[in-house]
Amino acid sequence: MAVKAAQVNAKTRGELGSRANKKLRDQGLLPGVVYGHKEAIIPITMHRKEVVNHLNLGAHVFDLTLDGTSQKVLVKDVQYNHLGTEVIHVDLARVSLDEKVKVTVPLELKGEPKGTADGGVLQQIIKQLDVECLVLEIPEIIRHNVGEMGLNSVLHVKDIAMPHGVRVLQDGELIVATVKEVLEEVVETPAEGATAEPEVIGRKPTEEEAAAAAEGAGAAKGEAKPEAKKKE
Repeated sequence: MAVKAAQVNAKTRGELGSRANKKLRDQGLLPGVVYGHKEAIIPITMHRKEVVNHLNLGAHVFDLTLDGTSQKVLVKDVQYNHLGTEVIHVDLARVSLDEKVKVTVPLELKGEPKGTADGGVLQQIIKQLDVECLVLEIPEIIRHNVGEMGLNSVLHVKDIAMPHGVRVLQDGELIVATVKEVLEEVVETPAEGATAEPEVIGRKPTEEEAAAAAEGAGAAKGEAKPEAKKKE
């Protein structure tokens, strides 16, 4: 299913800079720019909530109404705050309907691999695909059924069927997912009744240990010392 162009209204903005942009965001607006097709770069503002909702739904293309005219634009870059929780700026590139664009699309694996019955676990390594297609053929999401994957199976990029008119840009040999048995790590426990602690290299002995060692050394020295002859 291709992504439909989302309707977004915008206005040109005069003030630029981080201080002016913060003031806009405080008012519920989102700063951005429109560029491309050898036309001028135009700083704009949009309703933040409206744009974020479209982005969360996977929209890549906007029908942008600006100064009374409508144009199709592609979301080229979305900037977030330092916490990665809030959209603070969006770059939009002008596009035409017969133009091929490069975008990143989510990849969803469907079904349960038959290898799970043999103790296998599905591990997805690649969760997004870089693709090229016409503007109005951008898929909302790419899905692949993994039900036939057996134990120790490997899924590559080249194994995923692309929608009509969509070409994947990544290396076909890249591994997308595997079904492998996950072995639990066995932790050895000491035998019952064993209380001896392992020796710690470089550990400083306690006062009691030092005293006991000194006493033992002294006793050993006394046993080794020959008896002095009694002076007659």
